[in-house]
Amino acid sequence: MQNRFLFLGLILLLASCAEPTAKVYPDLIIHNADIYTGSSVDKDYSSILITGDKITALGGDALLQSESGPNTKTIDAQGQFLMPGFIEGHGHFSGLGETLQNLNFLTDTSWQAVVKKVEDKVCEVEPGEWIYGRGWHQEKWNIAPTDVVGGYPTHHTLSEVAPDNPVILVHASGHSLFANAKAMELAGINSESIDTVGGKIIKDQNKNPIGVFEENSMDHIKKAFNNYKKGLDPEKQTALWHQAIDLAQKECLENGITSFQDAGSKFYELERYEQLAKDGHMDIRLWAMVRHNSKDLKGKVAKYRKVNVGNGHFTCRAIKTEVDGALGAHGAWLLEPYSDKPGFIGQNTTEIAEVEEIAAIADANDMQLCIHAIGDRANKEVLDIIEKYKDENQDKRWRIEHAQHLNPTDIMRFKSTGAIASMQGVHCTSDAPFVVKRLGMLRAKVGAYAWKALLNEGVTIVNGTDTPVEDIDPIKNYFASVTRTREDNGMEFFVTNRMTREEALRSYTLDAAYGAFEEKDKGSLEVGKYADLVLLDKNLLKCDDLAILDTKVQMTIVGGKVKYTR
Repeated sequence: MQNRFLFLGLILLLASCAEPTAKVYPDLIIHNADIYTGSSVDKDYSSILITGDKITALGGDALLQSESGPNTKTIDAQGQFLMPGFIEGHGHFSGLGETLQNLNFLTDTSWQAVVKKVEDKVCEVEPGEWIYGRGWHQEKWNIAPTDVVGGYPTHHTLSEVAPDNPVILVHASGHSLFANAKAMELAGINSESIDTVGGKIIKDQNKNPIGVFEENSMDHIKKAFNNYKKGLDPEKQTALWHQAIDLAQKECLENGITSFQDAGSKFYELERYEQLAKDGHMDIRLWAMVRHNSKDLKGKVAKYRKVNVGNGHFTCRAIKTEVDGALGAHGAWLLEPYSDKPGFIGQNTTEIAEVEEIAAIADANDMQLCIHAIGDRANKEVLDIIEKYKDENQDKRWRIEHAQHLNPTDIMRFKSTGAIASMQGVHCTSDAPFVVKRLGMLRAKVGAYAWKALLNEGVTIVNGTDTPVEDIDPIKNYFASVTRTREDNGMEFFVTNRMTREEALRSYTLDAAYGAFEEKDKGSLEVGKYADLVLLDKNLLKCDDLAILDTKVQMTIVGGKVKYTR
């Protein structure tokens, strides 16, 4: 008994001599902030503590005094609005970078302005070098071209300024393109060329191509362009790709975007993204959809399924495909004919049997299926496919990308099938000038960009911009989502379907994270989640509608690291 007491005493003595556990201090404290957590319980916090790349506490400014250590950095938010980083829910990442490297026509309001940019570019390049640009939209020009066929200008003025340089100019939607005479010559296009299935070569009354190629018929020009690129120095091409990615990341950070959901990349790009993440060269978090046909996907897709590579900086767990085109190019697949093109119901760009084959591959490999559908017929067909694979015991979260124009009977089917509506708020106001012309008043009012109707049914909406189709700016997109009003002329588009401020923020943060199975890691400011934040100079929940557009990104933080400061 005496020995036992001696042993216990020795244990107590050793315990009393042991050094106390060292206190772990946060690496960063942001205080004096107007914090929107985006969580279900949004308390009145003014300080946030970050240790490593995670949020470790939220509270009042007293936390600064009680938790700050000798090496803790502090940021005074000066009362500004601190919220979860924006999540771009549908964009084209390398396409964004490529657009920043080349001609961009998003803000041009005439064909003459487009031609002038090409003319200036000719002076910078060698004869025979291809000229690439993107962003024109014939419905958004306020000065009409003089030589028009079917609403499009002809190639002649473009061919005159660039006689020795093939030119490829992709439509803002990405669903049509313009080519000059040199490009058509290299592609073997003439009056006898025929349409590709699911596409159209626009011709004049004499059957001569005017230079416009819609949907799958774009492949004629794209093939010639890709053949040209294959002949270039491979190292130079790879370097240009990496430069584009750097530009895309910089553009995201300047706009407060901390995560980007990429709507379709090829295998080689996925491999490069993964390596960038492993090497610590991804400044934002990229979630990607693989984009290949069923033949290419079979036996390969499992290799490219990656989750949280590089500490959450790269994930590929989805497959992208499409069933129709864009409304602006009369490519959206409709149940009833276009109001401004009687007898025509749009384009089914990928056969339903092929889409179903891809759906089977996605299901077998535990991949989300993300299907581009814009017209009401396209959305119905996609909902039919999703319904076939509905499983009460499995949370699939398959998505319809765009879901722009819906038949009222299909709005309710989103919830019953479990489909997520991945929609882009700015498409509504951007397309507003021609939607009624395309669909007629009733279809436009009831089923076009039906955000509120979907939300009322309990459907999750993932917001985004479809960049480079539209400007990546989340502030402009948020304004469109909560007002359904154009910035330039104040035109409103059936405002009863707009989102509330809270709904719009959720669609750009927590609901966007949910749409990628990432709501446990990001999308709200909660303990244990990634410290991905954006500081704005205005409170998006409280400022006046017009003041939203003046909101500036002051700081972007990814994983607790300040990546951008205004």
